[in-house]
Amino acid sequence: MNSEVSELNNNNLVSAGEVEEKPATANANWELCAKLTRRLDINEGLALPKQAKYFNAYTEFKEFSRTQIKDMDSMFKHYDSGKDGFIDLMELKLMMEKLGAPQTHLGLKDMIKEVDEDFDGKLSYREFLLIFRRAAAGELEEESGLLALARLSEINVSTEGVLGARDFFEAKVQALAVGSKFEAEMRAEKEERKRQELEKKQRRAAFRELQSAFRS
Repeated sequence: MNSEVSELNNNNLVSAGEVEEKPATANANWELCAKLTRRLDINEGLALPKQAKYFNAYTEFKEFSRTQIKDMDSMFKHYDSGKDGFIDLMELKLMMEKLGAPQTHLGLKDMIKEVDEDFDGKLSYREFLLIFRRAAAGELEEESGLLALARLSEINVSTEGVLGARDFFEAKVQALAVGSKFEAEMRAEKEERKRQELEKKQRRAAFRELQSAFRS
């Protein structure tokens, strides 16, 4: 009798295990289906992608100097006329016209697609930096509108660029030198702030001394 009860309990345990696995499998399939459906909705303009998380351009794009990233940041903000953190199709159109390399409507859409990681049809700041990364690495076709954008951007790399190259696109990523270069730039900025603060104190002291001389 006890053996029959034990066998019955074991059968019940197996059945329970099977019951537990089925919902898990069903949930996984449902999540995959939901992701694919959302991707299709985004592509068809029926849904908006989630906002990208904050990223640190200085740590993620280590192949560029702080000066280069600041220049890219200024350029992005200049052409982001809507001040929404994105460069949309019309803003990109205006940018290319001002750079002297106007594009067709289809050409502009193709430019965005090349770096549009979240399929929202516009350029985020991170995607904008990807243009320069891919250009520097030689990953853009010669006829690419993005390559024209990068070449005409006037980002100054004559003395600040990787290896000090005269042409931005002659420079390649030098990962081994990035850490020390970044630290050197940070130290230089810190020393410059100290120097400015010291000069300010010296001017104040000289002014106070001059005041004392007039009063005596």
